[in-house]
Amino acid sequence: MSSAENSYTAKDFSSDQEVKWCPGCGDYSILKQMQTVVPTLGIKKEDLVFISGIGCSSRFPYYMNTYGMHSIHGRAPAVATGLKLTNPNLSVWVITGDGDGLSIGGNHLIHLLRRNVDLNVLLFNNEIYGLTKGQYSPTSEFGKYTKSSPLGSLDHPFNPLALALGADATFVARTLDRDPQHLRHILEQSHQHQGSSFVEVYQNCNVFNDGTFEAFTDKKQRPYTTLDLKEGEPLIFAKGEKGIRLNGLKPEVVELSEGFSPNDLWVHDSSDATKAYILSRFFDESLPRPLGILYQEKRFTYDEALQNQMDKAHEILGAPDLDQLLRGKNSWTVA
Repeated sequence: MSSAENSYTAKDFSSDQEVKWCPGCGDYSILKQMQTVVPTLGIKKEDLVFISGIGCSSRFPYYMNTYGMHSIHGRAPAVATGLKLTNPNLSVWVITGDGDGLSIGGNHLIHLLRRNVDLNVLLFNNEIYGLTKGQYSPTSEFGKYTKSSPLGSLDHPFNPLALALGADATFVARTLDRDPQHLRHILEQSHQHQGSSFVEVYQNCNVFNDGTFEAFTDKKQRPYTTLDLKEGEPLIFAKGEKGIRLNGLKPEVVELSEGFSPNDLWVHDSSDATKAYILSRFFDESLPRPLGILYQEKRFTYDEALQNQMDKAHEILGAPDLDQLLRGKNSWTVA
C-alpha cells in the first residue's frame, strides 16, 4: 500500500451528501462501520464501488465518497456482475434489503451467488418495507400486521441464509447493526473472501418495525438468545452455562452444569455445508440465533473462469479487432 492509501480515514469515505435516513435507523451504524473498515482494507478509493437497488438501504452509495450506482429495483446483482467482469480489479459491494434483494431481486441474487462472482453482498434485513411506509416484506413473520396485511400476513417468510446456502454461496454470514465490533469483523472477512460473500445484517427499522431484533441486541437478553460462532470452538452460549450438541443431525441444548463438558459439544467448522444448513435453521425459540460466519469454501470464481475462457478463445481465434467487428466483412455504396 502506498503512503497515500495508508493515510485514509473514515472521514475520507464520508460524502458531502446529507444522510436522509430516519433518526435512529440501524442503517447509520452499518454506514459508520463500513466507513471505519474500508480505510484498513488497502483499497484505493477509485477502486471501490457500491451498487444498490431500491429501498432505504439503497441510498448507501450516496453516502460513501467512492464510485457507486443507485440502480433499479432488484437489479443491483446484475449491474454489479457486469461491472466486476468488465474490471476485475475493482472491489464491488452490493447493498440491498430484504425487499429489494429477496422479492423482485431474488432471481438475480441466487444466480450471482451460484456463479460465485468475486464481490460482496450486504443484505439489510429489517423484516419490513421501510421506504414505502411499512408493508410486510419477504422476511416478515407469518401473521405480521401491516398496512398491506391488516388481518395478518399469510406468507411463509424467507430465510435469507438458507436461501444463500441453497444457491451454493461460498461465504454466508450474519451480523447485527447494534454490534459495531462484530459488524466490522464480518465486513473484513467478507472482503477477504475470494468469491461471492453474502452477509445478512439484522437492521432495526425504528419507525415501522421497531424492536424486531431486540431479543438479540438487548444486553441482558443477548447472551441467552444468540450464539457467537467461533471457528474450531464448541458452541457455547448463555455466559458459558449452556452448549449445543448434535444428536444425529438434530441440535440439542444442554446444561454444562449437568454432566456435560465442552468435549461433548458441536465444534464449529465453517467448511461443513451440512452443519451450516442446520445452523441456518436455528429459528426455534429454544435455540440461540447464530451470529458470525456459518459457511465458507474456496471455489473458482466466475471472473476467473470467464477470463480463462477468453484467453483460450484468443489463442484459437486470435486477438479480436473491435473496428473490424463493427465494420463487418461487407460494405455498401449508397448512390
